Amino acid sequence: MDPVAFEVFGIPIRWYGLIITFGMLLGILLALREVRRQGENDEWFLDMMLIAIPVGLLCARLYYVAFNWVGYAGDLASALNFRQGGMAIHGGVLGGTAAGYLYIRYRGAKFWKWADIVAPSLILAQAIGRWGNFFNQEAYGVPTNLPWAMYIAGEYRHPTFLYESLWNLAVFGLLMWFLRNKRFHGQIAALYAVGYSLGRFWIEGLRTDSLMLGPWRIAQVVSLGLIAAGGLFYYYQSKREQH
Repeated sequence: MDPVAFEVFGIPIRWYGLIITFGMLLGILLALREVRRQGENDEWFLDMMLIAIPVGLLCARLYYVAFNWVGYAGDLASALNFRQGGMAIHGGVLGGTAAGYLYIRYRGAKFWKWADIVAPSLILAQAIGRWGNFFNQEAYGVPTNLPWAMYIAGEYRHPTFLYESLWNLAVFGLLMWFLRNKRFHGQIAALYAVGYSLGRFWIEGLRTDSLMLGPWRIAQVVSLGLIAAGGLFYYYQSKREQH
């Protein structure tokens, strides 16, 4: 599988970057439609995206580098070389969310209302972006003889990128349904945190390239934290809504 889609003036343009860009653009258009449907300020949304996306991409890279520090300690210039690949979605989501929170607070708007608008677009972009891993032949799982195994790195393996893409599409459908029937601000964001993390936890257990923290797969640790935080938030907000 050739990871390069084409070249422009001798510069290789990779499928990974194209797919991630397409996912982000589609997510922005979807969220922008929802911003307008809810009567919110679309200029604020676009300004927020101009801040949150670059911050999210930078944090995704730094998060990955931090857990692979041995490989970058002697070559700091490569730490910010995005073209080498190596980004972690948890770092991107946390960094982008923090940037979005600061911007929304600056505008004096309701953060959780805006988080609900963005959450479905985020999981949709993640579902699309996982196909970049296919072209890079990465984010695959352990060997298996299941009928849908894919031949990667010399063996038939679990296509974990595909598992996560399909899981994220299912979560996207769930979030879009709840978005039209939400009962409190933050409900969709909480469902995103729990829904995505449930899938990521079990899929991560099949992967061969997990970022590690000692004996722990860091994505599983973060997923458990998000499940707990999202579940507690949902529970208490539901109780508050009933009273």
